Amino acid sequence: MAELLLLPVVRGVAGKTADALVQTITRMHGIDGDRRKLEHQLLAIQSKLMDAEEKSETNPAVKRWMKDLKAAAYEADDVLDDFRYEALHREAQIGDSAIRKVLCYFTPHRPLLFCASTMSKKLSNVLNKINELIEEMNKFGLMDRTEPPQLPYRQTHSTLDDSADIVGRDNDKEVVVKLLMEQQDEHKLQVLPIVGMGGLGKTTLAHMVYNDIRIQNHFDLKMWHCVSDNFEVVSLLKSIIELATNKMRRLADNKELLRRNLHEVICRKRFLLVLDDVRNEEEKKWEDDLKPLLSSEHHLEDVVPLRHAANGSFRRLSLGRA
Repeated sequence: MAELLLLPVVRGVAGKTADALVQTITRMHGIDGDRRKLEHQLLAIQSKLMDAEEKSETNPAVKRWMKDLKAAAYEADDVLDDFRYEALHREAQIGDSAIRKVLCYFTPHRPLLFCASTMSKKLSNVLNKINELIEEMNKFGLMDRTEPPQLPYRQTHSTLDDSADIVGRDNDKEVVVKLLMEQQDEHKLQVLPIVGMGGLGKTTLAHMVYNDIRIQNHFDLKMWHCVSDNFEVVSLLKSIIELATNKMRRLADNKELLRRNLHEVICRKRFLLVLDDVRNEEEKKWEDDLKPLLSSEHHLEDVVPLRHAANGSFRRLSLGRA
């Protein structure tokens, strides 16, 4: 299903609307009202997406609506990234910041000029698009879903359409694919964060790598999880297990039981796990909680599109404008 990962995308963007850095800038420029409206509308849509996904199988209008929603969600994500970038840029001007410590692997040329009126208009435009989508959604009679339905087996995939024409990232993709394919130790956990300011295309690059035919053939199992503001190990383990088995499951909130379930589904498999929208402050949670569990399994390559750079032991690629 083309829109399989639409729910986590919308959930991630909705979570980003409540980001403290975003709020800092929207309040500063008097547009926090639109930010709150966007958050409210995305949460309203989120509760309907389970039913929409099911109906899209037989209703072309719902399927088209989901595609339009995906485009609007990505547009909103870009706008919110620009707000976060501006907040981080202001922090960097005040004092020493992790932003200044990034060694750029790619060629950056992101402009440092932030135009409040332009960004206000962009936020207003994306809010209008979301409002129109909600009006259309209400005509479909979609139901709220608190429990996800049981899904048939299907391969987990990223939300980037195979036909998407991405300009300026082919060389970057080749670098990442080469790093993933050059893995020597079959039993060692490998982590490859993609770091950079918001809006530089980290998630797009990860999509391109994830969908590359060489990666498809190289790994036995591929999983994509949007973390956003909820890097909580129990929830994350549940999601990984469900992605690995391609079905929703009722799982206990017990880390040890989840660890055993995880072992059962990924044991002796070469697998790729993409954690999208991991923030630098969550690196310690990764090191302390999730990495030890995954390290005990057979083999993992982990591509992490981070929002901005951080200090630590990750092998890093710093992303700039192409």
